Amino acid sequence: MNPVMTRHLDVYAPDRRRPYALDTRALGRRPGTMWEGTLRLPAPAGLGRDLVRVPESAELQLDLRLETVLDGVLATVVVTAATTGECARCLDEVGGTLSVDIVELFSYPEQADRYARTSGEQNDEEVRHLDGDLLDLEQSIRDAVVLALPASPLCRPDCAGLCSRCGEHLDEVGPEHTHDEHDPRWGVLRGLVGED
Repeated sequence: MNPVMTRHLDVYAPDRRRPYALDTRALGRRPGTMWEGTLRLPAPAGLGRDLVRVPESAELQLDLRLETVLDGVLATVVVTAATTGECARCLDEVGGTLSVDIVELFSYPEQADRYARTSGEQNDEEVRHLDGDLLDLEQSIRDAVVLALPASPLCRPDCAGLCSRCGEHLDEVGPEHTHDEHDPRWGVLRGLVGED
């Protein structure tokens, strides 16, 4: 799947091993330079939760705006992706579309060194850094998409789920669906009383 861009400024890094790495050299380092465009890339593996996910290699649409600021490059991204999974109540297949906004500052490498000296922290995970001139969006996208996915997806808000005894869909069998349940701890007394 090749990337599709809406502007002519080339920020896409052609490294197939890092498809989410954007080359920021064309932006320069003067604050105020901006690039806007759209990329369509295959979704990375493992982009999901237990019951819902973005299928691997499904198309992710990234509507991007990259702006140079004093300390680095500010990336504003709207990620749109199709999702698939199972209903948490009835296990039927569910699908949909997810759209999530990301705003992330990627500091220049020299700014990262300066920040580490002034703050005394060597590995500040809250500040992302450019790798040379490459701005790698994969981890930011992964964090935002996984957090935006529902922990318990439902096929419908009023889904009744499955019967815990026989596994039938409670929506299909109706509210009168029951099972005669006898507590085995009372079995001896039931034998003394008799069936009637």
